[in-house]
Amino acid sequence: MSIPFTTLPGFATFFGRFSELEFFALSMMVLIFVLGCWALLDLCFQLMALQRHRLLARYHPELLVEKALAAAAPPTASWWSLLRERLSDAVPVAQEQVILLDHDYDGVRELDNNLPPWWKGLFYVTIAFAPIYLYFYEFSDYSQTNQEEYATEMTLAEAKVIAYLKTQENTLDESDVPLLADNDALGKGQVIFTAKCAPCHGKAAEGGIGPNLTDDYWLHGGSITEVYRTIKNGVPEKGMIPWKNELRPRDMQELASYILSLQGTDPANGKDPQGEYYASEESK
Repeated sequence: MSIPFTTLPGFATFFGRFSELEFFALSMMVLIFVLGCWALLDLCFQLMALQRHRLLARYHPELLVEKALAAAAPPTASWWSLLRERLSDAVPVAQEQVILLDHDYDGVRELDNNLPPWWKGLFYVTIAFAPIYLYFYEFSDYSQTNQEEYATEMTLAEAKVIAYLKTQENTLDESDVPLLADNDALGKGQVIFTAKCAPCHGKAAEGGIGPNLTDDYWLHGGSITEVYRTIKNGVPEKGMIPWKNELRPRDMQELASYILSLQGTDPANGKDPQGEYYASEESK
């Protein structure tokens, strides 16, 4: 029972990333590479045979006489020579007078050689291929324009970035910071608050140099995202340093979550409310 090569493991994964046009171009490049290697190998054998013949003629001409090679007529041209002659359309050196032009510059004469047929053939192929390429990329539904490809790539890149950020514990998207509620995270936030924030906001967040963090009034927003940003970027004009240089994103998330868990605790000697009223989700 034969298995189609398109169902072999890894085939669809490798070739699925190419469009039909790209796959065709890749196939042509591979074919040209193989044919070029084959032609180069054949040329090497031809040169080796020629060199062997020259060495025998120089050092052991008797061997050529014995084999009747010296007096023999030149062998029939090989297929490679015939093919090269057809592809190059070159005029033999002995007949160059036929294509010699009158141009003469400092003793240098010009030959009226034709363009090689392979070059002209390749040029004609590109002309024939141009309308196919134009239709495929600009008018058909099988491909995308440069703008569409760019938009697609950007969408894929954004999706990859989001997927990557979800795997990074210490990397957060500031536009959507999750509120933590587990005791372990809040306990870590409390440790950070005591060490970093208590000197200005009080041990119970009742306020001191800084505002009271237990009421419903906020100077820079009371959502988890806004509190996180305030911690991260600080308020330099009021003396609060940006903690992003000392705390990891995960640490600032735990700290922000702990601060919000203090809402409504009403500690003693609480500082008067400052800022604008913010209604949390629990109070709505």
